[in-house]
Amino acid sequence: MKTYMLGNFFERLIAAGKVLFYSLVALLIVACESDVANDNSSESQLLRHSYISHVDEEERDYFVYLPKGYSTEPERAWPLLFFLHGNGERGNGKDELDYVLTHGPLYEVWAQKRDLPFIIVAPQLHMFGMDKKRDYIANRTRDQIPVRSKDGVPAREYFQAQGEMAAGEQVTDWSDVAPLLPDGWERVETDLLDILDSVTDDLRVDQQRIYLTGMSYGGFGTWYLASRHPEKFAAIAPVVGWGHPDMMAPIAKANLPVWAFAGGRDEAVKKPYFYTGLNLLEKTSNAEVRFTVHEDMAHDVWRRVYEGEDIYHWLLQHKRAAH
Repeated sequence: MKTYMLGNFFERLIAAGKVLFYSLVALLIVACESDVANDNSSESQLLRHSYISHVDEEERDYFVYLPKGYSTEPERAWPLLFFLHGNGERGNGKDELDYVLTHGPLYEVWAQKRDLPFIIVAPQLHMFGMDKKRDYIANRTRDQIPVRSKDGVPAREYFQAQGEMAAGEQVTDWSDVAPLLPDGWERVETDLLDILDSVTDDLRVDQQRIYLTGMSYGGFGTWYLASRHPEKFAAIAPVVGWGHPDMMAPIAKANLPVWAFAGGRDEAVKKPYFYTGLNLLEKTSNAEVRFTVHEDMAHDVWRRVYEGEDIYHWLLQHKRAAH
């Protein structure tokens, strides 16, 4: 009888020890999960980097977006997407920099919380007096800047398209057509090159996958910067900004892939102006030349382009040859 009771005692002791062991393991797992949940190193980051502009010797900031996983994958090199905004998002590069978040890839990753596998660099163009010339800049307010909400994402909005969808005539006489819009990105070319060099030196950038895109004024800036420095980019995507025929030779010589976008109902940057340059580029380049016209849309074609997946997949297909 005593032997049986002693054996029963040891069985209960062992069982209690197992319960205690598994309880400790469970607590350890919960603690580890809590640490992971509180560790933001794997999340995306939106940073500001400073530089001194060659235009006025003033300090300005630009946005740098680091994708999810950048901090936790130290051996990985990331594609870089260089984004040039439109006319309405100009500013002083300091307290007005947030206007750059209004449209484009930064809006997608920040306000819409999309996980795009790029380092995104977005500078801000100087005002150059444009706030005195355009009411939509002079009258803008900070409540137009999208906010990254804790829960959910903002509803998407579009301009109301005007007019009928119709094929436009190609522009054939370029003698009186200026190659660029006034006071655009060409005025800060040196700044853009310095920013690009700084980012590629300081961050883990895949040097063969540096891409350039821009919308409206930034679309014109994309054509300009690519024509001046085609060797720096693996592919470009100008959105609602046509390229002047005089800019095509260096882009063709470098065999730089291009995907351009226009709006069929765009009254600001009209579709007929796209064809001459693109046809010339297609004849003289061995690289892919794409042109997509959203016939049902007005000037805000960028909203549909950047909210889609195709532009990002297409960019990532292209790599610049290693030097």
